[in-house]
Amino acid sequence: MAAISVPLHSEPNILSRLIGRPTSAIGLTVLAVIVLAAILAPVIAPYAPSKLSIASRLHPPSLDHLFGTDDLGRDVFTRMLYAARTSLSVGFAVVILSSIIGTILGLTAGYFKRLDTPVSRLIDAMMAFPDILLAIALVAALGATATNVVVALGVVYAPRIARVVRASTLVIRELPYVEAARALGVPTPIILIRHVLRNVTSPLLVQGTFIFANAILAEAGLSFLGVGISPDIPTWGTMIATGRQYMDQAGWVMMFPGAAIVVTVLSLQLLGDGLRDLLDPRLAKDI
Repeated sequence: MAAISVPLHSEPNILSRLIGRPTSAIGLTVLAVIVLAAILAPVIAPYAPSKLSIASRLHPPSLDHLFGTDDLGRDVFTRMLYAARTSLSVGFAVVILSSIIGTILGLTAGYFKRLDTPVSRLIDAMMAFPDILLAIALVAALGATATNVVVALGVVYAPRIARVVRASTLVIRELPYVEAARALGVPTPIILIRHVLRNVTSPLLVQGTFIFANAILAEAGLSFLGVGISPDIPTWGTMIATGRQYMDQAGWVMMFPGAAIVVTVLSLQLLGDGLRDLLDPRLAKDI
């Protein structure tokens, strides 16, 4: 009896499907280039980020200085590369911290009915404050360091993660397989990790991309206001704050860092939109 061979068509993974969408592919490509440039900053940068040259201050873009120089003669292109490392590191750390805090709060509120009301009120209270004002207050109380900026922004954006996780947990906890696990006496931590947390990963991933973008904007805003990371560390926000004084005579000092923020945030938004469309079953049907 002859064996019948049936061709196996594997389901394309998320990366392949993202690349297949023009907007997502653009966002992913641009973000990859920015991340690669930040990682290779010591190799790509033609100068040291803190190298001063008063004789070359406020020189316009040229072959020697692609993006010109600032008020202290420092190469703007070099400082932008090192500022990208700071902004991306802060944004990624904020996503991790806010995801940990928000996931714990969201699982607690969504799975344990008795704790839902107090935890939800705590989340609502935290979201009642404008993000930037709460971040300024926390940084002012903790001190203006990179670690404290990450902690402050992580606390600020944790409620957004918590609300997403709570909404998903409220639905998942009533599903038959979760009720069956409870009936079989499976410990609650195992149920939360194996059955609940695994099913909230998709919305958590999508929300993380948007928080990444917001964290970069918030860090730039704090640095611009002078309450963020130390001015000794190059950031896009501090570069814009410095260039504001010379906007009329040397617009490139703040124009290029501002463009970097716009491009990075836009690429993250495009990537987040693509992930949402692919991971949401209701939207995936239309793709």
